[in-house]
Amino acid sequence: MIAKQGKIQLVVFDWAGTTIDFGSCAPATAFAKVFAAHGVQVSDEEARRPMGLNKREHLISMLSTDGISKRWHESKGAPWTDADVSLMYDQFVPYQLEAIEQSSQLVPHLLDVIGILQADEIKVGNTTGYFRAAAELVSQAASRQGFVPDANVCADDVPKGRPAPWMIYQVMQKLNVFPPQSVVKIGDTVADIEAGLNAGCWTIGICDSSSIMGLSLDDYCQLDPATKANKLDTTASVFQNAGSHFTIASIEDLPRVISQINQRLGDGERP
Repeated sequence: MIAKQGKIQLVVFDWAGTTIDFGSCAPATAFAKVFAAHGVQVSDEEARRPMGLNKREHLISMLSTDGISKRWHESKGAPWTDADVSLMYDQFVPYQLEAIEQSSQLVPHLLDVIGILQADEIKVGNTTGYFRAAAELVSQAASRQGFVPDANVCADDVPKGRPAPWMIYQVMQKLNVFPPQSVVKIGDTVADIEAGLNAGCWTIGICDSSSIMGLSLDDYCQLDPATKANKLDTTASVFQNAGSHFTIASIEDLPRVISQINQRLGDGERP
């Protein structure tokens, strides 16, 4: 097969916060519950900060912050250990699956965008920091609503999750797509952007539904225009500081950005 180097062939999406579960509420809820079960209260911001990582690594990242580490010590009378992480991960799994059942609506306009991509012969893949059972559950929920990606890879399928590029490469291999400059990675976390950059792909941060924005669809829609614009700008700046090639306010803007990338590829640019 001869690689097409002048056109985007594949878009690799994320699940929660990008294609489903506006605001990525399911993971944040599950992390707050598992810490509460150990007598440690964490804020929504603390639960979301490492979002996008493999979930065990997410727990370690939270426990490693000064604030949570101190509160853990105060609650338990000792520093956290690897055994604590293993126990918390086992407890986290059912919380996560329960939260997915309650937060599994596709983001608005996703199906319209997928239709536009497929009409342009662009393949669609998904990667996620979810473990396999959670990835299957969210995939089933999406399928019932009409979204079935061409490939679905989760953190359990690779030696290391984000920001390593392996999940993106596995999607590319499954769908026989190369080179990396013909691939777009879009996601709602800094880890998504870092993985895309490490893979050599074009990267896009999505703002309105993102974990960084951190609002449910109802809460987002109730923002007044000035507050909404300010929060979108703040979220976009987080992606830009992480090195994202593009940011978009909502998924509706994706086809427009892909047209821009195709134009830049035609001019000989690379990500």
